[in-house]
Amino acid sequence: MALSILWLLSARTCLGAAKDHTSPNPGFVTEFAAPAESVLQALQEVLHDQTIHGTQIFDREATLTGAIVVPSTSLFAPWKGEDKVFYKIRTDAIAPRHFLDSADRGTIAVRYVVTSVSPERTRLRIDAVFVETARRTVHPSDGTVESSEYKVIQDHLRTIQFAEQEAAESQRRRESVDLARQTFIREREDQAALLATAQASLQDLENRVNSLRHEVERRVKAPGASLKAAPFSSAANVANLAAYTEVVLVIVTPHWYGVEMPSGLRGWLPLDQLEPLP
Repeated sequence: MALSILWLLSARTCLGAAKDHTSPNPGFVTEFAAPAESVLQALQEVLHDQTIHGTQIFDREATLTGAIVVPSTSLFAPWKGEDKVFYKIRTDAIAPRHFLDSADRGTIAVRYVVTSVSPERTRLRIDAVFVETARRTVHPSDGTVESSEYKVIQDHLRTIQFAEQEAAESQRRRESVDLARQTFIREREDQAALLATAQASLQDLENRVNSLRHEVERRVKAPGASLKAAPFSSAANVANLAAYTEVVLVIVTPHWYGVEMPSGLRGWLPLDQLEPLP
């Protein structure tokens, strides 16, 4: 009795496995942490590689080539929705591997459905079938074709993302160099402006000094003059001054200037014996 029960359970398990084996493949669905544009770029590269990945028709050939891209195929029911749908087929395939109970000659069709989930996430669905040419029998993939196609798309996407990251990093480096250059230029311009302001202030100061010198300094007319001890002609001579000797005005009277020499010597000179500095 116990052996009969075990045999019955074993038979039911085998029947269940056989049923699962022949049921239509639900397809391969995954999401990428990437924008739809990048996923579509990777998919386009795989679409045009002329290969159905994950299957073969002869043991000595590791890959099945000769696939083409088509806008649509009757081997799949029309897709409804706003998603982007693409197809790749390989005609005249003979009993390809990894399609359930495949036999005879027929066409392999792979469908790719791309859905933008968010600006940075994209869903990809892959379905693969083999349809016999004569009997039109549909043989679903056991999942190997879908997972292999996904792996190739994923590899292409990683290459694209790496290139995008390299380009972004290169752009950041260029922007950093440009920012440093612009900062250096602005600092140099600021320093030039400060220097120009300082030079203008220095020139203004020199102009003011010259103006003050012209106001408080005079020089002796040719051929020279006698420096007097007091503001009248009969006063004693303090020193004989050569022509063009410069003196500083200390006291101003209607007819005489009290002056000081660069040496510190002081005295008086008549107004008509002095002239402004040139």
